[in-house]
Amino acid sequence: MERIYLASPHMSSEGYEQAFVKEAFDTNWIAPLGENVNQFEVELAEKVGIENATALVSGTSAIHLALKHVGVKPGDIVFCQSLTFSASANPIVYEGGQPVFIDSEPGSWNMDPKRLEEAFTKYQPKAVIAVHLYGLAAKIDEIKAICDKHGVPLIEDAAESLGTLYKGQYTGTFGDYGIFSFNGNKIITTSGGGMLVAHDPAITDKARFWATQARENERHYEHKEIGYNYRMSNIVAGIGRGQLKVLDERIAQKRYIFQSYQEAFRDIDDIQFITEFDDERSNYWLSAMLIAKDSKVSPTMVMDTLAEENIESRPIWKPMHMQPVFSDCDVIGGEVAEDLFNRGLCLPSDTKMTDEDIERVIRIIKSLWS
Repeated sequence: MERIYLASPHMSSEGYEQAFVKEAFDTNWIAPLGENVNQFEVELAEKVGIENATALVSGTSAIHLALKHVGVKPGDIVFCQSLTFSASANPIVYEGGQPVFIDSEPGSWNMDPKRLEEAFTKYQPKAVIAVHLYGLAAKIDEIKAICDKHGVPLIEDAAESLGTLYKGQYTGTFGDYGIFSFNGNKIITTSGGGMLVAHDPAITDKARFWATQARENERHYEHKEIGYNYRMSNIVAGIGRGQLKVLDERIAQKRYIFQSYQEAFRDIDDIQFITEFDDERSNYWLSAMLIAKDSKVSPTMVMDTLAEENIESRPIWKPMHMQPVFSDCDVIGGEVAEDLFNRGLCLPSDTKMTDEDIERVIRIIKSLWS
């Protein structure tokens, strides 16, 4: 049986990506930089409605440089959403910081503003990292207001939510720092890459400097600070420029897949989906669902049954406070994130799926309740 993927790269049928990459080859601007890098930064920033962007090798490197710009030093506390991928938290440790994890609220599965406020009664952090999980927006305006009240910068991890709108504004543009990812499984991909965005040009300028080995503007190689090899290549950026042209199409297909699942399982009381709020337009990067605690069917049963039919699915992220590597870190709450992990899974959300593929997934899952 043909493989159905969770989320795989999907190049445009018009060949936009090949055209930009060919231009890079034809002009011999392969690496390190070039017109594709410059224009990808401009075009991405224009798309999400922010002034400044720096193209990097990954979303992780973007978070790292954001934390470095904040000025995180060894021993500094950084608040981070617990229910997320480890790339949200790992860069805290790169700079010697100490993560303190914040629980989720059930509505969006993202950082609970009440738990965040509670955390401020216990710690004074250097920064807050909030995530928009699976393309669903956090209550980012409430989180931003809390950060502003305490005078703490907000790093907005929108790696999974490119194109998601919250109250008419794109996620990734509310915080002091915004992070996007173009990893192979994201809604658009450059094979691997990321972007740091900000309203303040000083932030992206400094990040660009650090990302190019912190080389000073001298004829010889002069370095006054530690730098990194974090800049995106001109080839990779060409793929990104082409992918950006079909972002709206990919969002529409992701939403169609989600709505197909939601409608198909509407009559199964054991199944509940994470859904957007009235003032939100989610990109539904992955269609994530919960199974009732007392159900005869478990998430593992669903994933195993799909795997037997050559269909890829995935558990919900294991919360960071449950990870062995972060066992010495504090968590504010944690019960909601643990419950979501225990009862949740992500269904195939590949934008190349046909209606027949979607129906195949639905039929197999329904059979577990028949």
